[in-house]
Amino acid sequence: MKFSIKREALLEPLQLVSNVVERRQTLPILSNLLMVAGDKLMLTGTDQEVEISAGTAEFKCSESGEITVPARKLLDITRSLPESASMEFRLEGNRLAIESGRFKSHLATLPSIDFPNVEMVSNEQSFDLPANSLHQLLEKTSFAMAQQDVRYFFNGVLVEIEDKQIRFVATNGQRLAISVMNEVAEGQGLQQFIIPRKGVNELARVVPDNSDLTVSLEFSANHMQAKCGEAILTTKLIDATYPDYTKAIPENGDKTLMGDRVEIREALVRTAILSNEMYRNVRLILAPGKLEMHSNNPLQEEAEETVSVEYTGSNLEIGFNVSFLIDVLSAMQGDKVQMVLSDANSACLMTDPDDINSRYVISPMML
Repeated sequence: MKFSIKREALLEPLQLVSNVVERRQTLPILSNLLMVAGDKLMLTGTDQEVEISAGTAEFKCSESGEITVPARKLLDITRSLPESASMEFRLEGNRLAIESGRFKSHLATLPSIDFPNVEMVSNEQSFDLPANSLHQLLEKTSFAMAQQDVRYFFNGVLVEIEDKQIRFVATNGQRLAISVMNEVAEGQGLQQFIIPRKGVNELARVVPDNSDLTVSLEFSANHMQAKCGEAILTTKLIDATYPDYTKAIPENGDKTLMGDRVEIREALVRTAILSNEMYRNVRLILAPGKLEMHSNNPLQEEAEETVSVEYTGSNLEIGFNVSFLIDVLSAMQGDKVQMVLSDANSACLMTDPDDINSRYVISPMML
């Protein structure tokens, strides 16, 4: 194997695939990425759960071949070289020689035949989405995923396909995020797939926002594959039945608040500074024309702020995890936010009047 390539042409796909490679591995081969030189230069990284391949045709190949090389070391070398540097790669026995200007190095390699791959077995559902639309679906929901929850199906995003509609759903049991896109795929009844947390995070990296690219998604019983430009992501799915999240969506709330999204978010960020670091609780008091926010902590420190809002219901005092509120307000993009509540013990439904396809539910905290 022998080829030459510009630093920038290599760096973009290299960064994309290296992120999936864990720093500490029990198997040495999993610290490596697969490098295949042919018509294109293709790089592949995996942790046996998620696999990412990316490539470029912007290189000159003198001799084709394939080998695995340490992902982090190759990335660090490429990053450290000056911009527009030309890099020469040459396989010498079981070492990969890399030269650029006066810099020379040799990396240890492992045979490509030992490199594991995540395979799609069958195709149960497939459809195309604009890259920016998929990115938005992920941004509006993925923040609500659980982290290392024993209810492992919460550690990911549910993808539901039904009647030409695709729904992304995420929850950790205390908050729920739902975002919908219509006229997408022909559903065969209701189909559900749960993408694990790492697969979700890597998909968000592979799929660029504000792009004209199209993403092709394929689902099997156990895997999902996303193709976007020169990048291919394959991830195992969580094998579980997702609970009926629709039961958590409150109905018939009789108290409705409408306010400036950015103003409320910024007030909550300031109030949160002096909240209890463990529980992150904030007390909200709704009164006609205003929303009061209060926080305190075990050091007897406290903060409060009042924001003008559109509210004509009866007075209500309710507690929330302030981080959950801030996350929802950050995921929204419109100027206004609507909050619908019933009482101090019932969940709050939050929506963006400019985005009828997204809904958020936050459970209250004890005051």
